[in-house]
Amino acid sequence: MLKIELKLGQKAWITSDTHFGHKNICRGTSEWDLSRINNSTTRDFQTLDEMNQCLIDNINKVVGQDDVLLHLGDWSFGGFDNIRLFRDRIVCQNIHLITGNHDHHIVRNRDNIRSIFSSVNEDYTQFELTYPAFHANGELDKVEVILCHYPITSWNKMNDGVVHLFGHVHLPPDRKIMPGRSMDVGVDGNNYKPYKLFDCINMLSSRPIGTAVIPIDHHVTNVNK
Repeated sequence: MLKIELKLGQKAWITSDTHFGHKNICRGTSEWDLSRINNSTTRDFQTLDEMNQCLIDNINKVVGQDDVLLHLGDWSFGGFDNIRLFRDRIVCQNIHLITGNHDHHIVRNRDNIRSIFSSVNEDYTQFELTYPAFHANGELDKVEVILCHYPITSWNKMNDGVVHLFGHVHLPPDRKIMPGRSMDVGVDGNNYKPYKLFDCINMLSSRPIGTAVIPIDHHVTNVNK
């Protein structure tokens, strides 16, 4: 379980599937057969530098140095050195990574690369966040979330209203919220920006409790991945 306590003034953010340095997901540099796949499979940038800079800027514009950023995997492509290169370009000092299917070097902890993140969890974690709530007795409020790189159909404490946030599937904005209280928080569904964690929780909290369904995504439709 990942447990974090927010200090007064800190904000919590969440994102996934930045794919820094991934030439095939960038439309202008992709070697995929674009005639055979939907445009939503690639991102409408002409160069990798343009895509990478947009992603970095979108994080740094809103996520403060002392804030907490949860990243649900598929951090970067283009070689081992890019992992640290893109980490160094992000101002936030508190990045917690849940690894995805493309984070091979991080999973293996090559050259102790995990140390550049505040924590690294593999694939799935139960997340507990406590935060100041201005109670008269000084107590903190608490929220629990199931974090996973992959969408899952059923999760711990689902019947208690605990939400599930995931990445991996690169869903567009109109499909990012699943049946039940689950949601794709990847950048492709949010104009390449991170989400405020509490915005996601609030969006889902009024939805009926129920199991989710596994969406069809670009890993199925793109035969040239």
